[in-house]
Amino acid sequence: MTLWMGAAGAALFVLVFLVDGGSRPDYSPVRHPVSALALGRRGWIQTANFIVAGTAITVASLELVVAGPGVLIGVVLTVFGLSLVASGVFPMDPMLGYPPGAPTGIPEQHSTAHRRHDLAGAVVFLSLPVAAAAGAFTLPGMAWRVVSGGVALALFIGFGWFGRAWEQTSPRLGLIQRAVIVTGWGWLAALFTWLALRSG
Repeated sequence: MTLWMGAAGAALFVLVFLVDGGSRPDYSPVRHPVSALALGRRGWIQTANFIVAGTAITVASLELVVAGPGVLIGVVLTVFGLSLVASGVFPMDPMLGYPPGAPTGIPEQHSTAHRRHDLAGAVVFLSLPVAAAAGAFTLPGMAWRVVSGGVALALFIGFGWFGRAWEQTSPRLGLIQRAVIVTGWGWLAALFTWLALRSG
C-alpha cells in the first residue's frame, strides 16, 4: 500500500503543477520555476502539493529501507521526500515578475525562508539522481539498472543546466526545470509502481 502511495505522490506532484501552472494568470510555465506557484492567492495549492507528495514519497521510501530492494536507495529517497516537504514549508521569495509586482530579476538579498527553500531544493535535485545511480547498481533486473543509470546521468546534466539557467535568469528557466522534474519524478513513479506490483 505504501509503495502505491509513493507512486501516486510522485505522479500527482507533476500533474498538479502542470495544471495549476498552465491555468494561473500572470504565471509563465516556460519562465517561472515550479516553486513560484507557492506564491500568491493560489499558493496554497503548490504548498500542499510539496507537503503531500513529499510525505507520500517519504513513507514509501521508508518501506524500501525495511523491505528492499536496497537500503541505500531507500535512505536517499527518504531524504528526497523530506526535502520536498521542506520545500513546501519554506516558500521562495517573489521574483522574476511573479506574483505581479515582484522584482523582475533575482534579488541579491533573500529571506531566511528563501535560503532554506534553496537548501531544500538543492537536496531534492541532487538526491534524486543519486537514488537513480544507486538503483543502477542495486535494483534487480538488467533493464531497471540500465534505465536507472540513464536517468541518473540525465538528471545530473539537467540539474547543471538548470543551475546555469538560474544564474543567467534564462527566459526558459521554468521549461528547463520542468524537463528535469518530469524525467526524475516519472522514473520515481514508475519505480514505486513496479515494486508495488512485484510485491504482489
